Amino acid sequence: MRHPDNHPQPPSTSPGSPASPASGAFAPGAQTRDDRLLSALLTTAFVVLLAGALLRYVLKHGDSDRLPWIVGLSVVLAVVQVAGQARPGSRRAGRVRLAVVVACWVVVVLLAPSFAWCAVPLIHTALRLLPTRSAVALVTALATLVVLAELRLADGFDPNHLLLPPVVAALATGVFVYLTREATRRQHLIDDLVRTRRELAATERREGTLAERQRLSREIHDSLAQGLSSQNMLLQAADRQWDTDPQAARTHLRTAASIAAHGLTEARRLVHDLAPADLAEGAGLAQALATLAARESRDGLTVRFHAEGPDTHLPDQAASALLRTAQGALANIREHSGARTAALTLTCLDDTVALDVADDGRGFPAPEPGGTRDPLGDPDPLRGHGLPAIRARLRQLGGTLAIESTPGEGAVLTATIPLTPATPPAP
Repeated sequence: MRHPDNHPQPPSTSPGSPASPASGAFAPGAQTRDDRLLSALLTTAFVVLLAGALLRYVLKHGDSDRLPWIVGLSVVLAVVQVAGQARPGSRRAGRVRLAVVVACWVVVVLLAPSFAWCAVPLIHTALRLLPTRSAVALVTALATLVVLAELRLADGFDPNHLLLPPVVAALATGVFVYLTREATRRQHLIDDLVRTRRELAATERREGTLAERQRLSREIHDSLAQGLSSQNMLLQAADRQWDTDPQAARTHLRTAASIAAHGLTEARRLVHDLAPADLAEGAGLAQALATLAARESRDGLTVRFHAEGPDTHLPDQAASALLRTAQGALANIREHSGARTAALTLTCLDDTVALDVADDGRGFPAPEPGGTRDPLGDPDPLRGHGLPAIRARLRQLGGTLAIESTPGEGAVLTATIPLTPATPPAP
């Protein structure tokens, strides 16, 4: 098993097997800490079994002429196995060492059957290094040789000598294959989760980018675009009156210049932090609305401002949204309603702030709930955002927008934003 902090790669599969353990997950050159500990345990077990078998042979057959061969091969087996643990190398090098160890072990077992149980660590090593089919074939051969060695050592026929080695080999192989395939499935699940998280993050980034673009379009519409529209109307009026009433034309030009200067300030503020210029330098919403009312009181339109309730310091987002709402509403009043007077009323309560924008213009039929008609919008779809932009800005803060109007009797727009934390309604 792998330590979760080591981020293991999923085991590779060999042709013909659905999930081939031992073909890549346990490559010697890419072992994790737990893999190295397991390798050290297998090497230790092999050396201990080898030493026990050698001691048994020396005690029972110390005068045999095979003893030098047995001791030499045992030393070779121990050195190769320990060297493989000390310097794992590549998977190909590990397979070469396994082949050397298995060859030497076969010779030793043929000379001394008591070395047969050294095959147990070799079985696990083969499963770790070889593809599934090759590993199973080698494990079968090792188990068969162990059975033959046990039968040679037995005084008579013992069923355990015939059944125990295959059962042990089958259990070791089955458990190893199951755990490896389970690790593969778990790694695939982790990969799917990581991929899903990346896709979700990408989706959130795209949605955030789209939302930011929409917010910027509303900010630009309610500040720069409205100012440019007013300048255009003033310049057209000045052009019409240039010959007949030069003084009025110059007044229009001075007003347009003032609007242009304010638009430049707005543009710089948008670049800096996208906050309305009238709210800069600590100005409150009431003062900003009073400034807006004074600036918009021209060309036959008188705008009054009135504040009710305590002078509450509003959150920056709420203040900005209400100021933008007032700017957009006044721009539409000037361009579409034909009103002579308009009133801005700011009402601050303990848990709510409301802004009423009323005019005495020509009015319009009240919009139906859920309808797509925008009574405050520009008839040219390429020019303005109108009511949808105002409603979207308020909805982001959990606020609402209400409109009351009757043809010929003006209109009242009411924007309300809660001051307590609230979950914005779904769009």
